Amino acid sequence: MINSSVLSVEGLKVRRGGRQVLRGVDFEVQQGSVTGLLGPSGCGKSTLMRAIVGVQIVESGTVSVLGLPAGHPRLRNRVGYSTQNPALYGDLTVTEALRYFASVLKTAKSDVQRVIDEVGLADHANAMVGQLSGGQRSRASLAVALLGKPELLVLDEPTVGLDPVLREELWMLFHSLAARGVTLLVSSHVMDEAARCQRLLLMREGLLLADDTPDGLRTRTDTADVEHAFLKLIKETV
Repeated sequence: MINSSVLSVEGLKVRRGGRQVLRGVDFEVQQGSVTGLLGPSGCGKSTLMRAIVGVQIVESGTVSVLGLPAGHPRLRNRVGYSTQNPALYGDLTVTEALRYFASVLKTAKSDVQRVIDEVGLADHANAMVGQLSGGQRSRASLAVALLGKPELLVLDEPTVGLDPVLREELWMLFHSLAARGVTLLVSSHVMDEAARCQRLLLMREGLLLADDTPDGLRTRTDTADVEHAFLKLIKETV
């Protein structure tokens, strides 16, 4: 059912190092959607994503993923997660690294070539991970998240450091996945990527300032683009 909720976050608070990083966040994400999580560095985006995949200790609130508590063992093969800092072994080739993760996830061997092609790394399939550029390592990390048949993809800054052509290709991939029913939550601090999302969550200093479509946000703030809408919302909050 396309309109069913895949992700539900209620009253989420997280404290790290004595600082309140998330200050009561509430939202839902529907199946088959591409939702952008936007905000400046340090606003809490990565912490929120870690809470969603179940690797972040929370102070209070709940996170439900596909009807289960975040981090539940049954979600292991249903949620794909790509971090800002790719966690791949540098002394393996791209293919070897993906084969390793495919064996851990118990996915089909054919998945390795599929995800290599999807992220545009076919020409570097036999290159050592440690010799890849930053953008290429990000793509390899994204390939790991795409292994199997994840129902929810949580992607933390997946397009950072990539050239415009590759960014365009990845966004086309994201939307093709959504058309097949996969749900994507994609974080970015680049406001011009907002127009590529069907829905936006704008964050600042651990708070959710807006939850709307790009058009709805521009109309609501009477601004020409999301960046100016974001700035106007900050002024209203202050």
